[in-house]
Amino acid sequence: MVDDISDIADFYDRNPEKEHQRLEKHQLEFDLTWRFLEEYLPPEGDILEIGASTGRYTLPLAEQGFTITAVDLSPVQIEFSRKRIAAAGLDDAVTFVVADARDLSRITRQDFDAVLLMGPLYHLVEAADRKSALQEAYDRLRMGGMIFSSFISRYGIFGDLIKNIPWWITLKEEVRSLVANGRDTDTHPHDMFRGYFAEVSEIAPLHEAVSFEMVKLVGVEPAISADDDSYNRLDPEQRKLWLDLLYEISANKTIIGASRHLLYIGRKA
Repeated sequence: MVDDISDIADFYDRNPEKEHQRLEKHQLEFDLTWRFLEEYLPPEGDILEIGASTGRYTLPLAEQGFTITAVDLSPVQIEFSRKRIAAAGLDDAVTFVVADARDLSRITRQDFDAVLLMGPLYHLVEAADRKSALQEAYDRLRMGGMIFSSFISRYGIFGDLIKNIPWWITLKEEVRSLVANGRDTDTHPHDMFRGYFAEVSEIAPLHEAVSFEMVKLVGVEPAISADDDSYNRLDPEQRKLWLDLLYEISANKTIIGASRHLLYIGRKA
């Protein structure tokens, strides 16, 4: 492993409730991702969820009858998720593991039906580490098994930045580093969010390097970027219609990079 990411674990250990609330706020990201899971997951089977966090996907997947091995770097987030699963009476459906996505040696199975890698890849700032995480996922999938991996878009994140921390634009070195390299400067405080922000063009080749075959690459906040609140306030009928339309355009190549989060769907071929 190349990079020391203990600061990432500390970042998520500090406030699991805040992280859970953040995930609850991003409802379009969840709704569109869930629609793609429904489309491409098998009707039943075993899922390896790497970067399971507070269980935003773990719980509904378990409720649908999947058996899940939920992995996260943060033991505090794992414990938060474990309590939610126990409260739902689904203990038998989920196995919890604290581990680094780059080293899943504790998980010896190689026959998972699907892998969800939705989080770790945008905290691994070294290319070799991102490839290692994908290789670990690939090695644990059965032939034909599906992978769902998430990225933060290098330019799609601008919507969040201008909305929430507009003063970021005055940090000239940080701005240049993000645009040129997709990452924060080496002097970026390690008690803050530290991540890698991907360009659309690099995502398919990264997966192909470990022999994944791409099925689809989409933006999961297509055309609205950081405007969570407007989507969240929609009444049920309008929400469904908007979701249908945004799902329809989510793979449009002219707008993928403007989405805040990107979702790669592929298979072990």
